Amino acid sequence: MDLELTGKVALITGASKGIGRAVAEQLALEGADVVITARTAEPLERAAREIEAKAKGKGKVVPMTGDMSKAEDVNRCVAAALGRFGRIDILVTCAGSSPGGLLEELTEEQWYSSLNLKFMGYVRSVRAVIPHMRERGDGAIVMVVGNDGLKPSYWEMTAGVANAADINFASSVAEQYGRYGVRINTVNPGPVNTDRWDGLEKALARDKKIDQKQAHELALSSIPFHRICEPAEVASLVTFLASPRAAFINGAHIPIDGAQRKALMDV
Repeated sequence: MDLELTGKVALITGASKGIGRAVAEQLALEGADVVITARTAEPLERAAREIEAKAKGKGKVVPMTGDMSKAEDVNRCVAAALGRFGRIDILVTCAGSSPGGLLEELTEEQWYSSLNLKFMGYVRSVRAVIPHMRERGDGAIVMVVGNDGLKPSYWEMTAGVANAADINFASSVAEQYGRYGVRINTVNPGPVNTDRWDGLEKALARDKKIDQKQAHELALSSIPFHRICEPAEVASLVTFLASPRAAFINGAHIPIDGAQRKALMDV
């Protein structure tokens, strides 16, 4: 199926690794020009080179270093993308790590850090891009959030709270801007085979006083497929939602977690 993405311009936050990188790769392979952001220059630039080589000229990949917890960085990256390509058709937000931990052990700084990046970073990115999309009367925003915003778990509390806020925010913005031709949806993965999940698994093991192998087995046991998701599987859903083929999908919150039952991880 042709997703009609050739020549589109996408801005992807948190794209030097993990899900963000996988999304950038799939969009570039579909012919979109892709601007990728992350906080650290070297891995970001390496990712851009590798993705562009794999795309074999189908789409350009431009790295722009920026910290989505800082409004000035968000605005600079958006302005630079518009200056380079003249438009942004697609925004995908992936920059959002949150510390795992239990309520009595989480510090205020950890709460603020999670909310500043995983919630306010998404708000800043959408707020910076949406006036341009509204003016053009077209645009697709896909927020990669997380199933703990829909299926809370106490060992992922900071992420779950930020994700629930993201989902509420996306619903509100979808209703407000749909009339201008701008679509906003969220994708909500469960465990995904990334560095971020490895960190959460380590935190789960620490808090439950088990080793990481046991924590990993708990994750597998909570998913009927008995495996965790791969970044490319999330990227496929994001790429479809970003495409004109998904033109009537707006305000949706789509889980991609293999029907995970998080209660099975509680031991």
